[in-house]
Amino acid sequence: MSVIPIMKRILLFGGILALAIAIVGSILGYLVAGGVGVVSALIGTAIAVVFLGITALSVVVATRVAKGELLSAAFFGIVMGAWLAKFVIFLILIFLLRDQPWVDTLVLFLSLIAAVIGTLVVDVVVIARSRLPYVSDLGVREPGGSPAKSAGSAPDQVN
Repeated sequence: MSVIPIMKRILLFGGILALAIAIVGSILGYLVAGGVGVVSALIGTAIAVVFLGITALSVVVATRVAKGELLSAAFFGIVMGAWLAKFVIFLILIFLLRDQPWVDTLVLFLSLIAAVIGTLVVDVVVIARSRLPYVSDLGVREPGGSPAKSAGSAPDQVN
């Protein structure tokens, strides 16, 4: 299994989670702050969904650029660049939204926290249940240049 189906599954479950957070957050936001609470819950959920999408997109792009080599500098550079971009965008959004009269900061904060924790759980569950091999004996050679024996092979017979 490649990384792309895993990211698709993360996006699917993340979208379901975001829908649930938007519904529950909107109801609770309405009870706490009226229409402003609903707007705040939806904004918090939207921010989390966009950031989840950026993460998945960065991993897919990085995998293609690095040609599947997950330990390459290109892979880490793209993923870390996306992380830094998300951090800067998050700070800008928070500074722009904190003093707006149509945003309840507590509802926004709580919906963001619920979404972040929820997406972390989704990431862990999907990746833990995926069957992406991370160890392979292909291409392993002994110091003399001959192919190494795998752990399951029979020992050489001595005459």
